[in-house]
Amino acid sequence: MEYVKKLVGNKLFLSPKIVSNEEIELFTMWLNDFQVTDYIGRSSQIVTYNGEKEYLENDDKNPNNINFNIIELNKNKLIKPRLLGSISLKDINWINRSAELGIFIGDKEFRGKGYGTEAIQLLLDYGFRYLNLNSVTLALLGVNERAYNCYLKCGFKYSGRDRNAIFLNGCYYDKIHMDILASEFKGEFIRNKNVK
Repeated sequence: MEYVKKLVGNKLFLSPKIVSNEEIELFTMWLNDFQVTDYIGRSSQIVTYNGEKEYLENDDKNPNNINFNIIELNKNKLIKPRLLGSISLKDINWINRSAELGIFIGDKEFRGKGYGTEAIQLLLDYGFRYLNLNSVTLALLGVNERAYNCYLKCGFKYSGRDRNAIFLNGCYYDKIHMDILASEFKGEFIRNKNVK
């Protein structure tokens, strides 16, 4: 099955998650790579193919989670679109109109090149303007400066810190909390909108 272009940006598009063998294999590989997992808090976990398959299938059934694959927007139709990572709105509270953002770029060739920023901007545009969310929060490892700067660029604000809350590689690190409100979100990022 081909990826569906739900939210189209300039360099990438967000596609609803597809639970295919290829996707499960890539996610299993990425989630066993310390270069990916150290910054998303999953380094202590061992991820198997069957475990990841079960996780993806069950997570997709939760109505309070919205999950997308991050796909390279390739203009050449002869080249298969490339899966870069994952982004989601988790634990959506439909009464309080809030959610938590989660993202990772698994493909190392696409890290530090603005793909994460664009994926977040697309998801926030969708969350605030289509899902009627009022706030989106996130938490990150205190030493992850690249992610912190990316979130600032997307409009997130620092909202607090849990000291020594994350144990990783024999050390304790602070967990930083950030959030953004609908009233603070600026810009139009979804390129395939019909109603302007």
